[in-house]
Amino acid sequence: MADAAAPVRPPLSHRLSFRIESLVVLLVLCTAMAVLSPYFLSVSNFLNILLATATIGVLAIGATFVICAAGIDLSLGSVLGLSGVVGAIFSVKLEVPWPMALVAGLATGAAAGFVNGILVTRGGIPAFIVTLGMLGIARGLALILTNGQAVYGLDPALVFLGQGRPWGVPMPALVFLLVALVTHWLLAYTRFGRYTLVIGDNEAAARAMGIRVERHKVALYTLSGLLAGTAGILFMARVNAGDPTAGLGYELTAITAAIIGGTNLFGGRGSILGTFIGALVMGVLQNGLNLLAVQSYYQQMAIGTVLIFAVWLDQSSRRRGR
Repeated sequence: MADAAAPVRPPLSHRLSFRIESLVVLLVLCTAMAVLSPYFLSVSNFLNILLATATIGVLAIGATFVICAAGIDLSLGSVLGLSGVVGAIFSVKLEVPWPMALVAGLATGAAAGFVNGILVTRGGIPAFIVTLGMLGIARGLALILTNGQAVYGLDPALVFLGQGRPWGVPMPALVFLLVALVTHWLLAYTRFGRYTLVIGDNEAAARAMGIRVERHKVALYTLSGLLAGTAGILFMARVNAGDPTAGLGYELTAITAAIIGGTNLFGGRGSILGTFIGALVMGVLQNGLNLLAVQSYYQQMAIGTVLIFAVWLDQSSRRRGR
């Protein structure tokens, strides 16, 4: 007979769903900003929100995969900056064809994530410490490679990735949508996604099922790094420069977006759709504060407040057994 005291695990479909509260927050926030600023509802401003959200959104998707497996990646912003710098150096200083510069930036992000995964799994070091260390290493390396100066003059094909507007839509927004669609399929409909949620829900059970937990975690951190590299390329292309200071504090915003979208901070639940909505919440919040001419210092306070609120909302949902 089953143990009556055993906890009842929510079904996979529930653990993949997003909280309706996140959509409500987005709608309320949009309504408030529309009332406070006459420029908020314009088409151009909506496209600006999508453009600004793209980089954070791609980072947040990477954070979602790691957090779903009960991990954390605090190096996202710094890896973004390093990847953009490497891509710019290959394009400007080494003068290689733009596809090679693109691959170099993406490979840099994936390599940083791979190192994170190896140290967490093989080294037995807590993910918080490993990724916090990588945050400093990646930022320092970006500054060393550029001597603290931005690298300007990218290949026009790379600049198009950040500044192009096919059909009037910013190219970074299209890349964000594509990444969201592919990763949604990966998390919701593949064995890789199911294993990710199982590991985050109960690592001991995952091992008993025969899942190679260490190998899977390395793959997750590598994926997170690859997506940080993608975000770095988008940021680099958008500003037409490899900036060693790019991405400062972005990891906080990305993790906040993932949690707002329903990703459980302690693993076992999350969805890319929810993260997509969470990223839009952060984008609308920052855009609205800019339209209202709120100083950046207060914007950082707002992001921190939203993070605390998102974690409280997540814990409230857990206590209700959702």
